[in-house]
Parts: sequence; structure tokens; C-alpha cells
Amino acid sequence: MKGEEDFNMKKHIKDKKTGVSYTRNGDYHIPDLVSRKQEYEIGRFGREHLQYIKENQPMIYTEFLITGGLNAYLHEVDIKALEMYDRLFREYSQQQGVTEQLKAENQMEWVGRMNNIRNAVDEIVRDEINS
Repeated sequence: MKGEEDFNMKKHIKDKKTGVSYTRNGDYHIPDLVSRKQEYEIGRFGREHLQYIKENQPMIYTEFLITGGLNAYLHEVDIKALEMYDRLFREYSQQQGVTEQLKAENQMEWVGRMNNIRNAVDEIVRDEINS
């Protein structure tokens, strides 16, 4: 019991499993939660992913809150999703023959194809970031 007593009496401890450090305050160890305020602007895909992890992965969401890495993580997800979206949108547009010539000749057809491509790419990217 001596080892356990020494552990509990230390002023500062760190949980090796979670990486969270604690400071003793009286009889309790309080987590040292430091705000790493990063001012990343989170776009549409990042916000959608935030909602997804809140609803479907609450432990991961809580871990990000505790470690302060949520904003940076969502920013990274958003950047990757936008890169994927742009790449897929260009590929689908080329595959389906959506050109400036089509736009000049038949605007309604062009708008319909562009909307279909946008909806398909949105769904693919959303499925990818939430898997």
C-alpha cells in the first residue's frame, strides 16, 4: 500500500494511458485542462463531422474536448474533405461532359447535370469523412 499512498500524495501526476496530467488539490487530483485555443474556421464538412461524432462517437468527442484538439481535428477533416470534393467534382464533370460549350448551348441541361454532380459528390465526401 505504500506505493499507492505515495502515488496519491504526489502534487502532480500523469496518467500514462490517457496522457492527461493531474494536480493534487487537497484530497483530490484535478485534471490539468489547458485551453489550446486555435482559431481555425471550420467549414461545412467539419461542422457536419462534429455533429456526427457528437451523436455517434461520444467517447472520441469527449477525448478531443479534454485534450483540446477538437478544433484542429475538425479543421483537418474539413481541409481533406474540401480537397476530395474539388477533385471528385472535376472528375465527374469531365466524365459527364459538363463543359462551357454545353452551358452556352443548353443552360437547363448544364444546371441539371451540375446539380446531380454536386449532390453525388456531397454524398460521397460525407460518407467518407463519417466512416
